[in-house]
Amino acid sequence: MFETINYESRAGVAWITLNRPEKLNAFTAVMHKEMLAALKNTGKDKDIRAIVITGAGRAFCSGQDLGGSDNPDYGEVLRKGYNPMIQELVSIEKPVIAAVNGVAAGAGVSLALACDFRIASEKASFIEAFIHVGLVPDSGNLYFLPRLVGHAKAMELAVLGEKISADQAKELGLVTKVAEEEVFIQEVETFAVKLASMPTKAIGLIKRYMNKSWESDLSEVLEYEALAQKTAGSTEDHKEGVSAFMEKRKPEFTGR
Repeated sequence: MFETINYESRAGVAWITLNRPEKLNAFTAVMHKEMLAALKNTGKDKDIRAIVITGAGRAFCSGQDLGGSDNPDYGEVLRKGYNPMIQELVSIEKPVIAAVNGVAAGAGVSLALACDFRIASEKASFIEAFIHVGLVPDSGNLYFLPRLVGHAKAMELAVLGEKISADQAKELGLVTKVAEEEVFIQEVETFAVKLASMPTKAIGLIKRYMNKSWESDLSEVLEYEALAQKTAGSTEDHKEGVSAFMEKRKPEFTGR
C-alpha cells in the first residue's frame, strides 16, 4: 500500500513506521504524502485509539533527504509537504506517541516534538541539525521547542545544534520516558495500549483545548473547558467511569 512507510494496527493502536532505513528514514515528497494519508485514515478510524510513529532500522528520522534538486524552494517543500503533515498530526484527537528508536535530526526532531508523547530508546539522540547546513528549524520546531524546554534552552539547542542524548532529553522535559534498548518496543507498546484503553474522546478534548490555550486568555480557556466538559459529560465513557466508581470496580472504556 505504501512505498516509504509501514502501517499496521493492533490492540487499538496504529503503528506508523518510517521505512527508508538506508537513508536513515529521511523525508521525501512521497513520504510526506504517505504520512499525511496514513494520519488522515488513522484519525477517521474509530477502532484506532492511539498512534505510534517510529522509524525502521537504526534511526528515527534524519530529517529532509537533501539529495535531488540543486536549488530547492524550501518554502514550498514546507508548505506542500511538512506543514500539512504536522497540522494533521496535531489535529488528530487521539494520543500520538513518537517512539524515538535512534537518532532524530532536523525535521525528525520536529516530527517528534509535534507528537503528544515521546518515548526514547537509550540509544536515541536528538540534534537540531538545521544550523549545520545554514537553515532554520521548521515543521513546527520553533513553535513546539520553546514551549517544551523554555525560550533560553530552545535558543541554545537551535543555534548551537549540539547533539543531546536520550537521558539529557528526559532531563529537559523533551521525552516522557527513556527505555533500555532490549525492552524499548515492549515499553512503547505497553504505554500505547494503556492510552488506547483510556477515554479517547476526553483525551482528544484535552489535546484540542490545551493547544488552543497557548493563544487564549483565561476567560477563553474557562469557556473552552466548559464546552469540553459538556461534550465529555455526554459520552458513554463518562457514564462508565461514574458507574465503575460507584460500583468500586475498574472502568472499561470504549472510546465512545
